[in-house]
Amino acid sequence: MSTDLMSRESSASVSLVAPEVLRHVVDVHCHPTDSEISPNTMDKLPITICAMATRMEDQRLVRDLATAYPSKVMPCFGYHPWFTHWIALKPVHSKEEHYRGIFANSEQNAEEFSRLLPLLPDPIPLEDVISDLRRNLQKFPNAMLGEVGLDRISRVPYDYFAAPRELTPFVIPFEHQLAVLEAQMELAVKLGRHISMHSVKAQKATCDLLQQMQRKYGEQWNRVSLDLHSCGFSPQMWKDVEGRHVNVFLSLSTAINSRSPNHRALLAACSPSRILAESDFHQIDQCAQRAWDMVVTIAEVKGWQVETTWEEDLDENHWGVVRHLEENWKTFQKGNHATAPKKSRGRKGV
Repeated sequence: MSTDLMSRESSASVSLVAPEVLRHVVDVHCHPTDSEISPNTMDKLPITICAMATRMEDQRLVRDLATAYPSKVMPCFGYHPWFTHWIALKPVHSKEEHYRGIFANSEQNAEEFSRLLPLLPDPIPLEDVISDLRRNLQKFPNAMLGEVGLDRISRVPYDYFAAPRELTPFVIPFEHQLAVLEAQMELAVKLGRHISMHSVKAQKATCDLLQQMQRKYGEQWNRVSLDLHSCGFSPQMWKDVEGRHVNVFLSLSTAINSRSPNHRALLAACSPSRILAESDFHQIDQCAQRAWDMVVTIAEVKGWQVETTWEEDLDENHWGVVRHLEENWKTFQKGNHATAPKKSRGRKGV
């Protein structure tokens, strides 16, 4: 492999990257089933993707995509916090009763509630959600739990798929989100499945949850890996998480993280062995480019080379960014993390 850095222009365009290099790139978080997918775009996809499910109908779409393209798609099944209001924690007598119980301000916003209610699905019992999740995870031995998580600031839209989305005055109670998340994570731990987690304006609650899982499950918790996707933590908060939890990784996306200058400081603070790359994008024909954009950003921050060709059995001192990230992904997939943090592997860019 050449030890020369690729030029900024060539490293920025994924179309100029050698196919043998792209075959080792993993987009650890994307949403291809949120848009139309053609066989042509999948055939041309040069990287591996982790396709996230977010809501009930999405589980089947992800399942079908992974079945059709097993060498390119790792399926991830789960219920995103934005859709947890569709899930009932206890038996309810009617759809209206359920959603009035979810939205505490429904009386004060009666007109908006009346408009929204017909657009909402019938609530799904949590036990049915977990049963369906178990079936999907067991059908695919490599499947992950995702996308799941917590979000303190999202508001419920009238129509999720409308452009632009018109938002209602309603939010999903944090305690409700947490109950749904905990049930899903407990299943993942019992099945030994890794997790892709969303956390927005919920840093302390996320840290508390990780501590809770560690106390409750001990070594069983360390069997699984967890990725804080498009992570928005402060560098110091991330360092605290990294020090406490040997099984937690960080992935960033240009779609979300590049909006803030903090993302480079976060990459700089992160251990070289805990970084992953993602697109967090929904159009499959753009996932490779957007994931590659983050790969290049990681290389710049960590001072790693960007591979122009691929060679096997390289000494670690000659690894480029793709090799570093691939090794991190292998560690993530393997799980069974040591209880004490390992010493640095001596990678460049520490």
